[in-house]
Formats: sequence, C-alpha cells, structure tokens
Amino acid sequence: MKEKLLNWLNLILVADVFLVLLGFGWFAVAVIGNASGINLGLDLWHKLWIPLFNPAIGILMGGALVSGISSWVSKKFQQN
Repeated sequence: MKEKLLNWLNLILVADVFLVLLGFGWFAVAVIGNASGINLGLDLWHKLWIPLFNPAIGILMGGALVSGISSWVSKKFQQN
C-alpha cells in the first residue's frame, strides 16, 4: 500500500514538474515577446500565476520533501 501511494506521489510530482517547466518557458517567451512589442500572453500568465503556477510550485516543493522524508525514514527502519 505504501509503495503504491509513493508511486502515485511520484507520478503526480513528475506531471507537476512538467507543468512548472511549461509555465517557466511560457513566462520566458512572453517576457521576450513583451520586450519586443509582441503580445505572447504575458497578461494571461500573470492572471494564472496565483491560481495555477504558485500552487504548482508549492506542491512540487512539498511533495519533494514528503518523498525525501519518507525515503529517509524507510531506509532508517530497514537498517535497524
């Protein structure tokens, strides 16, 4: 059961990493476009920052901590 839960957590974290990378790529392209005078969705990105990208980054950090701590705890119990 624990292994299945950790596998799902890792799958969600991988998807979340791609969402965060996609958001960063969009932001970089939109900033360059904005500097060039081309509208590439920077305003929409700003509107999505709080409801989408900010929680995605938080989930990514929290999930990485939970995954790391659970791995550390399971290694500690297996050694003893």
